[in-house]
Amino acid sequence: MAHPDDAELWAGGAIARHVQTGGSATVAVTKHDPIRASEATNGAQILGADIYLDDELTPATISTLLTEVRPDIVITHSTDDIHPEHRQCAERVLAALPDIVITTGHPSRVYHCDSYNNLDQHGKPLHLPTIIDITDQWPTKTAALKAHTSQPIVNHFGPMSETLSRLHGMRIGTTHAEAFRPLPVLGRLPATESL
Repeated sequence: MAHPDDAELWAGGAIARHVQTGGSATVAVTKHDPIRASEATNGAQILGADIYLDDELTPATISTLLTEVRPDIVITHSTDDIHPEHRQCAERVLAALPDIVITTGHPSRVYHCDSYNNLDQHGKPLHLPTIIDITDQWPTKTAALKAHTSQPIVNHFGPMSETLSRLHGMRIGTTHAEAFRPLPVLGRLPATESL
């Protein structure tokens, strides 16, 4: 992810759910400054995830991380995200993927996450057909998001996160949900029942 609070904001519930059901997770973000690095570490810990902080997430550093961790699933921003740093991060992840997948076979699934008010850079709603119920993980997600005390969580990101989670939740008949879009990995979209 591009920023220290992005994992919590856009995929915190899905990460917490994955960990709570026996999986493991690593949150990889750009370091920024010591305060935000500490917040990223605290937020990841609340979600139950490991943290990987680097001065800059380049295709080379992403390749190294993916080779070491060999995740089954990768979540990143949309290449059509409204935020330019989100788009840049997504492009770097996509640049790293082909060689890593050919070499290691991992990840087998890649997803784009939501963005500001579910809009792309053209003002159109993002197409996010994979919706995950995070009702039980909502308290964990919000606690992890609140770990980012240097950011406008209470008055800005928190309310937006709640609005989006309720919107996606209504679409599947639950209270809270997060939505994602699967991306082809070397031309394949494997069948799956969850992220």
